[in-house]
Formats: sequence, C-alpha cells, structure tokens
Amino acid sequence: MNHLPPSLAGHPTADLGERSAPAPGLLPSAPLDLTARPWSADPYTDALRTGRGPLYLRRSDGWLLPLEVERWCAEADAADLEVLGRCEGAVLDVGCGPGRLVAALAARGRRALGIDVSEAAVAHTVRLGGQALRRSVFEPLPGEGRWATALLVDGNVGIGGNPHALLRRMSQLLATDGLLIAETAPVDVDERVQVHVADGRGASGTAFPWARLGTPALLRHARRAGWRPDGQWTADGRSFLTLRNRSDRRTSSAAEPPNSTAVTSSQRDRNPSPDRPVADR
Repeated sequence: MNHLPPSLAGHPTADLGERSAPAPGLLPSAPLDLTARPWSADPYTDALRTGRGPLYLRRSDGWLLPLEVERWCAEADAADLEVLGRCEGAVLDVGCGPGRLVAALAARGRRALGIDVSEAAVAHTVRLGGQALRRSVFEPLPGEGRWATALLVDGNVGIGGNPHALLRRMSQLLATDGLLIAETAPVDVDERVQVHVADGRGASGTAFPWARLGTPALLRHARRAGWRPDGQWTADGRSFLTLRNRSDRRTSSAAEPPNSTAVTSSQRDRNPSPDRPVADR
C-alpha cells in the first residue's frame, strides 16, 4: 500500500490552548473508558513543552517508571531509524508523542500520520513537519483497514491497559498482512496497572489504566488474537517485534465526530520508552 488514507483536509484546526482533562472514571472495577485523555493534562504537557523531565508513570503503591522525555523530544536515533527502515507503505504512529518518528518519515518523503490524545504532542509533531490528529486509537480514524504499517513504540503497547482490546483495534486499522511494529519492555513482564503521570516534584495527572508487556508476553497475546509473528530484535537496550495482521475483517472509516480536533501539515506553521523501574524516594 503506497497511498496515504483519506485526506485530513477539512478537519477543524485544533485549539492548541489549555484544556482541562476529563474525569478519569478508570477504577479497575469500572468499564474502561478507552477514549479518555489522561496524557492531555500536566505535567506531561509541561514536559513536552520544555523538552525535558523528570517524568514518570507512578503506580498507586509509589512505584515509578521513568519516561524518556528528552529522547522523545530529540531527533530519531539509530534504534528509531532501524524501526523506520522496516516500515512499509503508509504509516500510522499510535501515541506519536512529540512526533520525532512522524517527522523523520515525512523528511524522507514517506506518508505518515501520528495520533495522540495530547494537544501539546500534536502541536509539537506539526511544528516538526509531520501530520497529526488529536485522537485516541479507539476513536474513529481515517483509513481504517488500509494502513500498511502501524507503530506502537515508547511503551505504547500499554495503551488502555488491555492488550487484547488494543491488538484487536490495531487489526481493524491495518490492511490484511499489514505490519505492526511494537516496542516491548526490556524485561519479561505482563501486567495491568493503574498509573498517573508525575513529575517527581509533586505534580501529577489523572489516573488511567496501563499495561507493561515484555516480548514473550506480547507474543502470547498476539498469537491468541490471530497475529502472525514476523520478527524481533534489540537496539540500544530497547526491544522490538513485528507482527503481521491476519485479519480479513474490514472496518470502514467512520464519520468524524463533529467536534473532533485535527491538525494537518497544510495547517501548520511552516517555519510511556519506559525504562527500568526505580523505587519511590
């Protein structure tokens, strides 16, 4: 597949000002709100705007997982470029963050779209020259069932705290035999937790469900969900694997929500990867 899914032109321009985060409603006993936007709130927004941490995912018991804000806000590194070299056709970067991968693809003439629930992340991606939409992966997206490659890097296999639901959704977004490139935890872990984003100085966002999966765990979930393992590798201490979509189901592009916010390259100004956890102090 060599064409970008339907044009993003005509979507309303995103309001890049502050917007309050929704109430989470994300207790383990409650149904998951898969379209909630916990990453929209400070201190994540502040970290993206300054390009530096510290920033963590913090569990209710005080356990901290460092988030590599400086790496996310830098240019794509050697490990990132290896990922991008494996991409096929049009690329959907799920949880694109500040957009280094989308921008690197665009600079190489590749067709790519980033999605993220953070307004600051979308704005940063657009400033770098990439296309981006403020959208949850569980909301309607352009080109459903026609993307050639999808990315889940920087810990984004944890989105929603439900690996089965996320893999099912990725299958709907990709074409048959489409490629999913996922970054996994560098340890053998398979857990679902409630976390919030914290800056280590007392500020924190709303709670939301998250998952941490090592390569063996993601392979187990993927096989059960009908994906075909395609390869795995490590680079600069980071772990990756590729999966092929075996689903022949198609989900047509749904109508965009009337109040959806999007930013495209034509509208831009022209000019959690989780590492080893550390103990709370």
